[in-house]
Amino acid sequence: MPQGIREMLEMREKEQLSEKATLSVNTRGREFPISRDDMRTEFQRDRDRIIHSKAFRRLMHKTQVFLSPEHDHYRTRLTHTLEVTQIARTIARSLRLNEDLTEAVGLGHDLGHAPFGHAGERTLQACYDPGFTHCKQSLRVVDVIEKLNLTYEVRNGILNHAGNDKACTLEGVIVKFADRIAYINHDIDDACRAGVLKIEDIPLRLRKSLGDTHGKRINTMVSSVIDASLACGLSEITMEKGVLEDTLELRDFLFETVYKNPTAKGEEGRACEMLTTMYEYFVRRPEELPTEFRATVEKEGIPRAVADYISGMTDRYAINRFKRLFIPSVWGAGTEEI
Repeated sequence: MPQGIREMLEMREKEQLSEKATLSVNTRGREFPISRDDMRTEFQRDRDRIIHSKAFRRLMHKTQVFLSPEHDHYRTRLTHTLEVTQIARTIARSLRLNEDLTEAVGLGHDLGHAPFGHAGERTLQACYDPGFTHCKQSLRVVDVIEKLNLTYEVRNGILNHAGNDKACTLEGVIVKFADRIAYINHDIDDACRAGVLKIEDIPLRLRKSLGDTHGKRINTMVSSVIDASLACGLSEITMEKGVLEDTLELRDFLFETVYKNPTAKGEEGRACEMLTTMYEYFVRRPEELPTEFRATVEKEGIPRAVADYISGMTDRYAINRFKRLFIPSVWGAGTEEI
């Protein structure tokens, strides 16, 4: 194996990154210690572990906003993840913070999302546990289900990427801002493609302040995070007050016009009923769970195992599993009728 590459990368971090950056040599480590890699820093290893995980691959078939869209250009949970990660890296690079840590958190932040987006999350809150969130489930995916044994900083960033909680590193907080910037803008793009929204529907004041195109809005928001964070000497990751207020107002506008729109969300009720029915079915019949969930049944109980199984499903897998369980096959299907 090549010698000295990791040391060179670690030295480069010390020489080039801000004093506020999280250096890979200063990681608080992993739950289970492992030998150091010759070519990669600890955060680079986490990035690779996430990319090669099964949960990451399943993101390509999970809903972002529009349930199981047939059009090739609608975002999925995977393309959302890639957009978040790229925006986060741009911010981290401009602030001379650790891009590798930022990238790892960005790639892992949604690994625990249920099928059918937030509708699936709400379903599991209703039938399993009100405290179920995709943030907690994403951490459970990397800790328990796939046992990726990631560093503390990446795990903390994944857990605290949404809601009122704040990551312990500046890099983790960047992902929180990048997540919001990404979903607001690509959801506008998808809603316009679906005919649910026209750019002209967005209040004129917001179009003038934030931009009237996808690229202009992202540039405004990203630049605002960079400028405001530099202005405070990286004491925190923040956004200029006016831009933040307009961004939140634009998000509220989307909730009313897109996220609650019957065209975009018309199938959510049936998706929730389907997931609820399957949850109740497997709680009654845990012996029919896939083998890999049997150990969870013994250690943490049937409901926990079923919630892990349901939340890990892709949209199409959930639909096909439901069909096999509850939709009767026609006897003799495929034979020629006399």
